[in-house]
Amino acid sequence: MKIQEIRDNAFAMPFTNPSYPRGPFKFKNREYFIISYLTDLDALRAVVPEPLTVVDPVVHYEFIRMPDSSGFGNYTESGQVISVIDQNGTPANFTHSMYLDDEAPISAGREIWGFPKKNASPKLEVCTDTLLGTLNYGPVCVARGTMGYKYEELNADEEAAKLANTPNYLLKVIPHVDGTPRICELVRYFLKDVTVTEAWTGPAALDLFHHALAPVANLPVLKIIRAKHITANLTLPYGEVAFDYLANK
Repeated sequence: MKIQEIRDNAFAMPFTNPSYPRGPFKFKNREYFIISYLTDLDALRAVVPEPLTVVDPVVHYEFIRMPDSSGFGNYTESGQVISVIDQNGTPANFTHSMYLDDEAPISAGREIWGFPKKNASPKLEVCTDTLLGTLNYGPVCVARGTMGYKYEELNADEEAAKLANTPNYLLKVIPHVDGTPRICELVRYFLKDVTVTEAWTGPAALDLFHHALAPVANLPVLKIIRAKHITANLTLPYGEVAFDYLANK
């Protein structure tokens, strides 16, 4: 291969057989089960990176079913998103942890945006009258969420606006060959082309269990605030660098 060939064609690893195609990525019938809860404020402040700040100790525990995703296929995801205020004073979300069962979105998520993705076994299903989300790390259950199935309908347009207009932040870290950080950035992205087809709420419960390698219980559930079950079509575009930790020493 010529040097210019590499420059022209490099976009993902492995170079000759990338783990995923070029984005942006489109999702159809993406199903969210989100349980929002209050947690310990000091525990949140210990994991949220500056220049983001935490005012209210709110965590959104998510189970997400993605049956039709361009480039990624059919997979399920679970993790924690924290309510923050960004450097512009805007309410935003910071993604703290993500666990999923598909190599392509793990690789793309970490390499492009810096999603904190690890391999595990999440599941989202309907069991008679209950929406059930579970996350297993190996054979061990580390999260279990339940909600009454389609108890009360929410306004789909309002939920679509929340998904589209809320800035989302990630802490992207790529090491240098000597083990030091080569990239250390706060990344911002917005979801696009959002259409919510269904939106529901209902009574909910969430149990988190301690695990050394999937420490979701380090942000303990003190009180459930609300829960919602949403189905949407949307596009995940590329992001932008909101803060460069290595350039702003």
